[in-house]
Amino acid sequence: MSAVLLVIGILFFIGLIIIHEFGHFIVARRNGVEVEEFGIFFPPRLFKYKTKSGFIFSINLIPLGGFVKLKGEHDSDTEKGSFGAASLWVKTKIMTAGVFMNLITALIMLTIISLIGLPQLINNQFTVKSDNKIVSKAIEITYVEPGSPAAKAGLSANDQILAIGQYGKSLKTISNVNNLPNLTASLADQKINILYKNPVTGKIKQTSATLLSSAVVKASQVAYIKAYKAARACQVVTPPKGYLGISPVSYSLVRSTWSAPITALGLSTQVTALTFKGLGNAVYGLGSIIAGTLTNNKIARQNGECSASSQVSGPVGIFFILKQSSILGYQFMFTIIALISLTLAIMNILPIPALDGGRLWMMLIARLIKKPISAKTEELINAIGFIILLIIIILVTNVDIHRFF
Repeated sequence: MSAVLLVIGILFFIGLIIIHEFGHFIVARRNGVEVEEFGIFFPPRLFKYKTKSGFIFSINLIPLGGFVKLKGEHDSDTEKGSFGAASLWVKTKIMTAGVFMNLITALIMLTIISLIGLPQLINNQFTVKSDNKIVSKAIEITYVEPGSPAAKAGLSANDQILAIGQYGKSLKTISNVNNLPNLTASLADQKINILYKNPVTGKIKQTSATLLSSAVVKASQVAYIKAYKAARACQVVTPPKGYLGISPVSYSLVRSTWSAPITALGLSTQVTALTFKGLGNAVYGLGSIIAGTLTNNKIARQNGECSASSQVSGPVGIFFILKQSSILGYQFMFTIIALISLTLAIMNILPIPALDGGRLWMMLIARLIKKPISAKTEELINAIGFIILLIIIILVTNVDIHRFF
């Protein structure tokens, strides 16, 4: 089932690109601007088809987005039917149409998921307290320490802990992830029984494990604190040992009725704020990369690379996020798809050269200062922006590979 959901998730992700570009496509055509090509992903081309309407539909190799190529795309073009010859209002509508489509898609998806059961993904996630009901709750293992009691007992990532108890005695149901450390600490150095569920197979199993002693755990914590203080920024430090040896997380599904659209809007606002915070850290990291490169400061450059790339995920990261969410269920997967759609809307309204927002803001600034940007200057700005974007994607992909492999 999870494999099917993963395929569906990837198709929906591609669908977000199609929806975004369709916004540009439909608004351009309805306002008299001719479309020359509608492309999924970026060239080189893998497939092309010339439609009866006269534009080319293409599927391309590089999975970093999509594009709609308009006639006379430069702001300085004047030929009839070209983008450049359109009014400022029409150009603005065309440039923001993709953002609008992704934003509406995100809000509609989150509204529908709220009616079914919305995953609680962030701390203090927005809800209308008078209209929500917890329909599902579980404690999931996100990581199992190699050689730990949990690993020896056969537990693995994504297993859900249902109950724990002293060997030979009744089990205690685990309903709150915060109760788990205290429970395992109280049973230190003892043999326990663990009742757990594998979400992929749906099977409930029982196993046993002998927990680590308090002395071993405390010694590991002291070593971790010492290593953490000595570590440089972004350096991976081995986490301290736990009594059972797992990293658990609590998640729940909350259903809304009349407040579903409000919940969707509230969550979108929270995620937007977190996105801008992450982008701020990424920009700061990019500045450190540039400064470190110019001054030949290797540590500053490495710290900058980590700060910039750790805030976002590239194609590799998105694949593994979809894979993880498909294991948790369709609610999680479609929520992630909705939030990706929201992120696409945010990124494409910002003044980033080579993206919709960059072109829009360049055009508006040119009108404000009453000095048109030449085609050559526009192409140069977009080319530099695209190169910077590719550098960031390469850095992010490198981090994603180390993160997931």
